[in-house]
Amino acid sequence: MPEVKIAAEARTEFGKGAARRSRREGKVPAVLYGHGTETRHLSLPGHDLMLALKTPNALLRLEGLKNGSEIALPKAVQRDPVRGFLEHVDLILVRSGEKVTIEVPLRITGEIAPGDGMLNQQMVQIPVEAEATNIPQGIDVDIEGMETGQAVHASDLKLPPGVTLQVEPDTLVLQVIARTMEEEPEAEEGAEAAPEAPEARAETSDAGDRRSEGEQAG
Repeated sequence: MPEVKIAAEARTEFGKGAARRSRREGKVPAVLYGHGTETRHLSLPGHDLMLALKTPNALLRLEGLKNGSEIALPKAVQRDPVRGFLEHVDLILVRSGEKVTIEVPLRITGEIAPGDGMLNQQMVQIPVEAEATNIPQGIDVDIEGMETGQAVHASDLKLPPGVTLQVEPDTLVLQVIARTMEEEPEAEEGAEAAPEAPEARAETSDAGDRRSEGEQAG
């Protein structure tokens, strides 16, 4: 994967106000960490960063740092939920030749055989181990001519040299299933209704609180 050069500046101001000023100037707050180094607070050019992040697992060459350029991978990206602009980026430091575990997109090619089958895709990306400087941008999955009942498992994927799976080989990636029409059975006319009983309800609540990595305040 080619490196994308990004000009980085050390960031000394913190807080919501500083983050807003930085974004008005077209810059994005970021943190860089990894390899036991002290976390560094950076400011990156927003437009260049946005273009770079269009490539999955973009490899960033950060230039202008105190100790020279560094290679980093995006670890977490925060975007404005309405307008979509970049709010904050967490970057992890990597070394040439180092292996990392990362999720790579699956790219579907071809068409299934005509008929009553439909594609049921279980995974849109798959975790693999690869050299940090040689991460594949995607893994192709050819479904041309697949018929109902056929499936693709992780072990069927054609991985580039030096890339290994980080899931069980029998993990289901996708399958072709039959289209079914589920119909509600109609009650027979004149059937005697059963006595009503108090309805028991079990309610569950999901109180999962997702917190992104990186600075909450920028």
